Amino acid sequence: MEHFRVVIIGGGPIGIACALEAKQKGLSYVILEKGPIVNSLFNYPINMQFFSSSEKLEIDGIPFISKEAKPKRNEALEYYRRIVTSNNLNIRLFEKVEKVEASGSGFTVRSSKQEYSADKVIVATGFYDLPNTLDVPGEDLPKVSHYYKDPHFYASQKLAVIGASNSAIDAALECWRKGAEVSLIIRGAEVGQRVKYWVRPDIINRIEEGSIKAYYRSTVKEIKESEIIINTPEGEVTLENDFVLALTGYKPNFEFLESMGIELSDDEKRLPRYNPETMETNVPGIYLAGVICGGMETHKWFIENSRVHAQMIVDDILRKKAVASEH
Repeated sequence: MEHFRVVIIGGGPIGIACALEAKQKGLSYVILEKGPIVNSLFNYPINMQFFSSSEKLEIDGIPFISKEAKPKRNEALEYYRRIVTSNNLNIRLFEKVEKVEASGSGFTVRSSKQEYSADKVIVATGFYDLPNTLDVPGEDLPKVSHYYKDPHFYASQKLAVIGASNSAIDAALECWRKGAEVSLIIRGAEVGQRVKYWVRPDIINRIEEGSIKAYYRSTVKEIKESEIIINTPEGEVTLENDFVLALTGYKPNFEFLESMGIELSDDEKRLPRYNPETMETNVPGIYLAGVICGGMETHKWFIENSRVHAQMIVDDILRKKAVASEH
């Protein structure tokens, strides 16, 4: 069984930042990532453009040069991949962590491929793994997806997009521009206020001119092979439909956190318990980094404001090591 001072779960930007910090401070480490490098970013839509500027996505002071002020998905993939390869980071890809349990003074980490022992564990798994489901009949049909990739797939199709956030609005606009007949189903009274400021006027104009049909204060009742039934303020409406993009957000794997003994708040936010000064959870030796810290408040933490977690965590690990050596 291989032993590391630190096992980092998740190979996204913040997991990479943690690895860089550990390497620079002389701690043995390994990143375990269930997919490719920055798996969550890889699964973003092909044409996705970040809200943040490139310098705010930088980690460890490594410059991120992009063609525009706000980089796109392919540029981010290149940036983080080059950081991993040029720094020869110890990352194991397509290796999903299945269980973490206390073992002696440290932990045993079991993955889909092998077991590791670790003194400390950093959880940087993000929240993109589990979609918020609609829980309606027909949601399991092949025509329904909770992830959006490429607008070309929906050309000349009747497409229902469910949601009012950036992912839903981007998908609605891109697919409409590729020739899809788009219906936008929004639970609230308007397009989300957090939609990118240069995109929000675009979707509102498309709705007002009738290019995209929006149903506000509406929810899905049922999805059928060739129809989707929605509840609207005017009553039940049945739409002809070929595909459904249910882009209603995502959530962390709370079951995985709880399996490690990490406590979550009892309210709908499901906030994990950790020390904001060190990022250590209620389980000594297990730390959280990145967006996972926000529970269901997935808009709270981003790459730009959670980059600091890496240094906070490694500094605390080294501080505890120094204290232990004195005794």
